[in-house]
Amino acid sequence: MEQEIQKELETITRLTNLVIDFFVNYSFHVIGAIIIFLIGLLVARWVSQLALKICNKHNVDVTLALFIASTTKLLIVAMVLVICLGKFGISVAPFVAAIGAISLSVGLALQGVFSNYGAGFTIILTRPFVVGNTIDINGISGIVTEIRLAYTVLSNEDGEMITIPNKHIVGEVIVNSFEYKIVEASVGISYHNQPEQAIEVIVSALKGFEEITSTPTPQVGIEAFADSSINIAYRYWIPTDRYFEIQYQVNLAVLNALKEAKIEIPFPQREVILKQA
Repeated sequence: MEQEIQKELETITRLTNLVIDFFVNYSFHVIGAIIIFLIGLLVARWVSQLALKICNKHNVDVTLALFIASTTKLLIVAMVLVICLGKFGISVAPFVAAIGAISLSVGLALQGVFSNYGAGFTIILTRPFVVGNTIDINGISGIVTEIRLAYTVLSNEDGEMITIPNKHIVGEVIVNSFEYKIVEASVGISYHNQPEQAIEVIVSALKGFEEITSTPTPQVGIEAFADSSINIAYRYWIPTDRYFEIQYQVNLAVLNALKEAKIEIPFPQREVILKQA
């Protein structure tokens, strides 16, 4: 029993001596590392805020400005950690090699994600569209509500949110109509009616809507000479967030205006000739 107690006491003594030796030999290193780390955090925060102010002063996009500020802060903190490890005599070369190998593996596994971030940088720097614009990409149309480094969010008149990865935007054909969208429609009138009168009636009907933009002005004219009718086409610009609502109202107004003007909208006609044997 006494031998076991003696062994425990010797173990405690060795641990105590080890702790005392560590603080005697490395106390200044520990204190120095803590001071350097705290100063480094303050410097990283100050430089990050300075970078953010410079970006805002030069009207850099908010998303890009925040990314630059946070990246700057992380780089400074990483440098400070390397310096602190050096204070303890720890070689950082193995850590650097390990980080490089891990970064390569992660990069190969997440190359799709990184390509979205790269495309996001391109969008923010080149600014082919901004928040509030109406864009059409590969048949997907909507109002830009948010631009992130990894994806862009669109919304439509139905309240749906459409998330598009940025790699599917860069390199594609982008149609940007800003906050408006064009409506193209046509109506057929009889060959017995005067197309000039029909055009005046449709122009007058379009002027009754304040939502239709005056610049560019609405366009009305003969589109085609069909088998049973003269097709009158009309084009106008309206706010994207009320696209279908206004389009339906305009179509009804055009129909009623043509009826009031006694302009006939013909049905398809066919001539049938009966021959006796």
